[in-house]
Amino acid sequence: MSAAGRRVVTKVDTKEIGYTGLERSGDDVIEEFHQSLQGRKGVKVLREMRDNDATIGAALYLIDSVVRQVEWRVDEADHPRGEDAAAHLSECMEDMSHTWADFMSEAMSVIWFGWSYFERVYKTRGGPDTGDPMSRSKYSDGKIGWRKIPIRAQETLDGWEFDEDGGIKGMFQTAAPEFRRVFLPIERCLLFRTSLAKNNPEGRSLLRNAYRSWFFLKRIQEIEAIGIERDLVGLPKLELPEAYFDVNASPAKRQAMREFTKMLRQVRRGEHEGIAMPSELDREGKPTGYKFGLVTSGGSRQIDTGKVVERYEKRVAMVMLTNFLFLGMDKVGTQALSEDMTGMFTMALGSLLNSIEETFNRFAISELMTLNGYPPEAWPTMRHGEIQREDMRPMAEMILKLVDAGALTPDSGIEDFMRSELRLPERPDDIDDEGAMLGGGGDEMTTSSGESEREAAATLNELTLAMERLARTGDIDLLNMTRRAYAAALGVEPAADLDEVGEETEVSMRTIPEPPRRPVNGESV
Repeated sequence: MSAAGRRVVTKVDTKEIGYTGLERSGDDVIEEFHQSLQGRKGVKVLREMRDNDATIGAALYLIDSVVRQVEWRVDEADHPRGEDAAAHLSECMEDMSHTWADFMSEAMSVIWFGWSYFERVYKTRGGPDTGDPMSRSKYSDGKIGWRKIPIRAQETLDGWEFDEDGGIKGMFQTAAPEFRRVFLPIERCLLFRTSLAKNNPEGRSLLRNAYRSWFFLKRIQEIEAIGIERDLVGLPKLELPEAYFDVNASPAKRQAMREFTKMLRQVRRGEHEGIAMPSELDREGKPTGYKFGLVTSGGSRQIDTGKVVERYEKRVAMVMLTNFLFLGMDKVGTQALSEDMTGMFTMALGSLLNSIEETFNRFAISELMTLNGYPPEAWPTMRHGEIQREDMRPMAEMILKLVDAGALTPDSGIEDFMRSELRLPERPDDIDDEGAMLGGGGDEMTTSSGESEREAAATLNELTLAMERLARTGDIDLLNMTRRAYAAALGVEPAADLDEVGEETEVSMRTIPEPPRRPVNGESV
């Protein structure tokens, strides 16, 4: 055999030499330098940030609401069994004991904790009438499906197990009601993370950079509340006889001094307010040395705590890319700025959904398909839809200009696309390309089959109703632009633009004159 025909065998060393550098102590990850944010203590702090802070709570509720409305689709593979495999995956998504939206809501806890851990629980689909909850299903084909994919709460973390190369083998959990330590192997679970730096199983919380601002904000709010109370109530002041302050005072006087001090600290305004103490004057009208009063302060404070609180709230929102929530509160902010901010928020959220999507496709779907005997070439993939619908005004304006310039012919494909994007009803089957969209560019609304003017008038009414539905969306600019294009397609003068969308909109749209009708079958007009 010639040298060219020989197969060269090279021995490759597959052993890993270095380490990721992740700092660990036993089963615990101690990568976080701030002790208050390490381990279970850190989880409690992050929960407090999530549950007690108004800005963080609003941002997280917004994220949860947006993620719940995102549509997910299943893309089938180009394989003889691809359609069947895709159908099985779709069935499994709808056949769990919880909804897919609930699963995604739980998965988004990755935002505030930095990671989320789920156990994949399977079932053999035995139909809806089976008495065994482990196999109850909408389907009775005996295939393997997901019974549920429940979260293993971050608060129950009791350590991680790593292999000798630093790979993650699983999570230790101690949770109610038994509070015994169990091991959840990574092969049966899904681990979502915001960051894979150093292969840290705990990722990095998106609230981490907001911690310092939240820390000061919390304390300033507490100080502000105490200050407001003291300004309204006054600073309690108690005068006692000199004997109580003597270092050689009797035990009784010392005990009384402690009780007076305790009473002074507990002075509050409320329905149970009141104090009891010796009289300021004795029976002869002489001062006893006892006197209680409130010291009030006049004037305003040198520091405006409201502005300080607002500054820290905006910093917290900025970390979460939700600072657009504050637009308009200070009577500042433009629509362009709002669009830029929401665009960045949408892009960041989309990136996070991409990470969840890739993890689910790689580990959950591949195992499900393998258990049901589908070859890898037939495995489907899951994809998330748009987070925010695209503004169609620029595209509509571009299409209108191209049509006016004769560079684009409006056909059924363009009309179907625009109807879909604008969520308008589907085009009737009896309207062909010449009657599609803007009327085919002619000055008569007729079809290639020579529809009568009466049939064309029915098409006119249908388009009018479509514009009325546009009006109800409140987009006055898009509505006016469509009305102008509509009139141009009919070859008539457009009606005046609408200034606003209101109760008269439906009547106003009918001010577009209809095209002159030709005589039909010899009738006179």
